[in-house]
Amino acid sequence: MTAIGSLNEKPLHAALKDWYRRDGDRVESPVEGFVVDLVRGDLLVEIQTRGFSAMRRKLGRLLDDHPIRLVHPVPSVKWIVKLDDDGAEASRRRSPKRGIPADVCGELVSFPGLLNHPHFSLEVLLTEEDEVWRPDGRGWRRRGFVVEERRLVDVLDTVAVDSPAGLPALLPPGLPDPFGTADLARLLGRTRHAAQKVAYCLRESGAARAVGRDRQGYRYRLG
Repeated sequence: MTAIGSLNEKPLHAALKDWYRRDGDRVESPVEGFVVDLVRGDLLVEIQTRGFSAMRRKLGRLLDDHPIRLVHPVPSVKWIVKLDDDGAEASRRRSPKRGIPADVCGELVSFPGLLNHPHFSLEVLLTEEDEVWRPDGRGWRRRGFVVEERRLVDVLDTVAVDSPAGLPALLPPGLPDPFGTADLARLLGRTRHAAQKVAYCLRESGAARAVGRDRQGYRYRLG
């Protein structure tokens, strides 16, 4: 069977599975040679904290016969927790970075067209998380620290998308019509590269269509 395996499960994944679980759900249940996080009646629930591309084979095998809800956390509030050499908490500070629902498109680029599948749905959980850093001399990017794990503090809100028509719900209001990736970047407060991933998901799912091009690139219209 193909599964994440509870013994190797990260704290964030385990906590989200416990938060999402309802009475009667089957946990880590075998389905057609795969192990599914939660089985709720006919619905299969998969919690994926990152790396949607790793889900391709499972989704390809199961989607035609089972409704699947893919659940993904986006840290709206993140705390940087630094450990000392003994593993005790040495400091805690709030990160200035705030996740938004559209950040899921950074993963959804793996298969945005699946939103057209009648059995596929996506749910974004806006979370408060601890990002735990431990000392490691090789962690030059974080001045001698590496990320040990992510821990769930709370789930603040949820956004569900069960069709391409629901994808614009991930965007804040104020998008011009038509719009380009520069408009998306300004609206989302993200880089142009991140905005291009959002535009790709909108286009490939059918939630938006190209209606022209100018010096800055393609122009899109929702619907």
